[in-house]
Amino acid sequence: MKLDKIMKCLPHFCRGVVVKGFGRGSKQLGIPTANFPDSVVENLPCDLPTGIYYGWAQVNSGEVHKMVLSVGWNPYYKNEKKSMETHIIHSFNEDFYDSVLSIIMLGYIRGEENFSSLDDLISAINNDIAKAKFELDGEERIKYKHHSFFSDHETSHGKVSAIQPLKAHLNNDALDTNSNL
Repeated sequence: MKLDKIMKCLPHFCRGVVVKGFGRGSKQLGIPTANFPDSVVENLPCDLPTGIYYGWAQVNSGEVHKMVLSVGWNPYYKNEKKSMETHIIHSFNEDFYDSVLSIIMLGYIRGEENFSSLDDLISAINNDIAKAKFELDGEERIKYKHHSFFSDHETSHGKVSAIQPLKAHLNNDALDTNSNL
């Protein structure tokens, strides 16, 4: 897979309501995930390959946190449908099903792969999390934490105005690098 092809799809902005997933993240892996509905998955760019990505995430209008994201069929579990599972690198006090999740995908870590054991899968995910933390501290990526995308979904009444998947692929020009970030 060519990295330049992947990078042409990034950054990619997504928003959708958190739905129940397979129930494996917290229970089997100890790494909770927030799952996007099929409508968001179906609207990913066709050129975006499956794999592990990193970026920024926000639940409703809360704080923006680092995240890793799995896009694909999760070969270890032999999923029959493509999914987007977001692990927000933050501890939450409760589940946030039916909340609005907004993410900006900024970088690619690796392709999907199968693992010989659950321990190997968990180890790979923990390595992905460490890589995401490191990459998101970079000057070019940290400024996306303050991108207007994370505030433009609110109305004057504090309600979410658009929870449908965003079809527009915003490019780097959408980020005002001269603002006080």
